[in-house]
Amino acid sequence: MEKGEREKIEEVRQAHHEGTAQEKYHKSFGGTYIKDMVYGANDGIVTTFAVVAGVAGAKLDAPVVLILGFANLIADGLSMAIGNYLGTKSEQQYVAQERTMEEWEVAHVPEEEREEIRQMYRAKGFQGEDLERAVAVITSDNKRWVDEMMRNELGVVADDEDPSRPFKNGLATFIAFVIAGFLPLVPYVFGASAKGLLPSSMMAGAALFAVGGARSFITKKSWWWAGIEMLLVGGIAAGAAYAVGALVERFI
Repeated sequence: MEKGEREKIEEVRQAHHEGTAQEKYHKSFGGTYIKDMVYGANDGIVTTFAVVAGVAGAKLDAPVVLILGFANLIADGLSMAIGNYLGTKSEQQYVAQERTMEEWEVAHVPEEEREEIRQMYRAKGFQGEDLERAVAVITSDNKRWVDEMMRNELGVVADDEDPSRPFKNGLATFIAFVIAGFLPLVPYVFGASAKGLLPSSMMAGAALFAVGGARSFITKKSWWWAGIEMLLVGGIAAGAAYAVGALVERFI
């Protein structure tokens, strides 16, 4: 076993002894909001730079880039934020509705629900006294009972029922979208005109690679491959936008 691997094992063991393992290794770097921020930032860079590339392809002036770019920042940023807010809120409402139904079933048809627990744990390999002991422990507490039904019967885990979470998720998406999406516009804000596409491309490319690499905090995949992948996706989108702008410019 390599030294680095041994050190990591010891570090994880120490975290478990201190009771910090879940926070340090499973909910690090902003917890649930890192997902909203990373994908909001990715979308902000790609869509804004696509606007820049499209306008550049059409050979329009720098003020047009700024007008369309900032309009895209606000409109698309709000659209993503509202979509995230509504999606998260709908998910919470669905989980709450299913939980209410499971609580009703546990209260009114307990034997049938108890048999479902028995079947679940039999399928996991429990038998005889071990099976009956597991069923008795789970069904001795209604909250634990309902949690088990939600998780194993419906595949639903209510990891966060905070009513403010939809707003926080939407806000995180909007802020990340606007900040990251502003980067391709920076050269034009500071006076670039015909040559603005090159520095804009460089800033957008660096930002795409950095934010794409940040996805590794979510996916646990290689950071450099995640960065290259996002850079390619953004490049394709920008290339397509530039080609469309150039094509339209010929007919105007």
